[in-house]
Amino acid sequence: MNKPSPAIIAQSAVRRLPRLALLLFCIAYVLPGFLGRGPWKNADIAAFGTMRELAAGNTSWLHPQLLGQAGEFEALAPYWLGALAIKAFPFLDQAFAARIPFGLLLALTLLATWYAVYYLARSPQAQPVAFAFGGEASPVDYARAIADAGLLALIASLGLAQLSHETTPALAQLSFMALVFYAMSASAYRSAYKIIGPALGLALGLAGLALSGAPTVAVLLGAGSTLLALSSTQNARPEKIETHAWRWVFLAGTLTLAVAALSWALDLWRWRIEIPGLADPAGRKEWRSLARLLIWFTWPAWPLAAWTLWRWRRQLTSRHVALPLWFAAVALGATVTTTASDRSLLLSLPPLAALAAFALPTLKRSVASLIDWFTLLFFTGCAAIIWIIWIAMQTGMPRQPAANVAKLAPGFEPSFSWLAFLAAVIATLAWAWLVKWRAGAQRAAIWKSMVLPAGGATLCWLLLMTLWLPLLDYARSYAPLSRQVAARVNPNACVEVYGLNSAQVAAFQYHGNLKLRQAGAKAACPYLVVDADAQATLSETVDMPEWAYLATLRRPTDKNENVALYKRVSLAATAPASTPAPARQRP
Repeated sequence: MNKPSPAIIAQSAVRRLPRLALLLFCIAYVLPGFLGRGPWKNADIAAFGTMRELAAGNTSWLHPQLLGQAGEFEALAPYWLGALAIKAFPFLDQAFAARIPFGLLLALTLLATWYAVYYLARSPQAQPVAFAFGGEASPVDYARAIADAGLLALIASLGLAQLSHETTPALAQLSFMALVFYAMSASAYRSAYKIIGPALGLALGLAGLALSGAPTVAVLLGAGSTLLALSSTQNARPEKIETHAWRWVFLAGTLTLAVAALSWALDLWRWRIEIPGLADPAGRKEWRSLARLLIWFTWPAWPLAAWTLWRWRRQLTSRHVALPLWFAAVALGATVTTTASDRSLLLSLPPLAALAAFALPTLKRSVASLIDWFTLLFFTGCAAIIWIIWIAMQTGMPRQPAANVAKLAPGFEPSFSWLAFLAAVIATLAWAWLVKWRAGAQRAAIWKSMVLPAGGATLCWLLLMTLWLPLLDYARSYAPLSRQVAARVNPNACVEVYGLNSAQVAAFQYHGNLKLRQAGAKAACPYLVVDADAQATLSETVDMPEWAYLATLRRPTDKNENVALYKRVSLAATAPASTPAPARQRP
């Protein structure tokens, strides 16, 4: 028996969000962050460095490495995509070429999420209450309005902005997970001859997740999808739909087993579970850190998702609640049990956005007004801060923000770009228009409460990626440090490195155009670069009497991150045979 729906929605409340406006939202969100910037530390530049190695043929495509170091993620597909893009667009800057497929992956995430929410909203249990004399929302218009709200909720999520614009396996995992989410949401509403789209989405999504470093997540989502498809066979009618449901049980189960076998064949399984303990202070501190991450990273989706679970509590086993709840639970489980908690939590955003969308038909007007006012004040304040600090960088006034920038980013020289300035002005004017439009129109639309959060998140992200982009490039990249090292070595000479992580190696290769070798290799180089934290064990690998200390070079925005530069010297040329070797100078 169907439980009563808590959604009471009239046809007037499901008016369509203009497609052009929704498209502009997506474009304004996707493009900034992919255009005009350099690779940032740490995962972004490290992944890009591995892609360059693959494109140059310096490492195996099945075991990609960067100067003998494996990547942070045991992933394959993201590195393949970036390397193929570099090879396909040799006339473009390599960093920009590598970002092209990842920009498409983010666009695919938004598209797949919209369709996933749309098909979930078509569920009979998700429909609003039928009015006695008609006038309730039609199923198609209702599903479209809920899908618009779900997409806006995803864009509004604070944690999506930076990680979704990096060339890392995390974005690939997000996109492939969204594909699986779409496939399972659409499976119940596709007849047999239209099964190809969701089936391809399920196959590509599960395989892509496994090849992007998340085989366990892929198998869990596949197994849960199989069980959900199996449960739908119990109540499916008529007979052809029941046959269709059994076909999905077989398809989802087979693909899950195939992905598990693929992961085993490529040795993708890794034991990464690390659950913080409550007994020790460090464990309690980590749990508090996870709680804070969950609160801000998934805002504003999580409070609305929680409201959905309460208002739709009689339909928790219905597809439109159970499916996104399972996907979110898997992502939250990965967040708690892995060290890369923020990148694992990224996978929860599409299902949480779907749950958030189903809260909107049940919200009271006072709650919706509270969301609007909070959003208006928060994002307007953030935009004002961004503008004030940019003006201070350009003019020196106000003095305090200018002094803070000079202190936090010593050596940074502000620059002015008319293109960035005009884009920021247009975005700010669009925000002012959006606020006025929201206050005076579309009061009855379901998606109205998500317009300002999505618009504000897009505004602030666009302002950061235009007005603040030179500052962020300077502060969040290894380019200044790489140029310092490159200026002190012979451009035609190779450089040995010791103790550098993958991000530093990739930065020195890309920004400094240095020819790097691992210290201790047979091919001797005239220079040696050592990370400061690795100085204590340097003598175990390097014959120190052969090296003379030159300088300690620091990253301008982090005084604790520096490297020591050495130059090889000839003992025979610097000391007579009868005298002892000169003492090594220390940094």
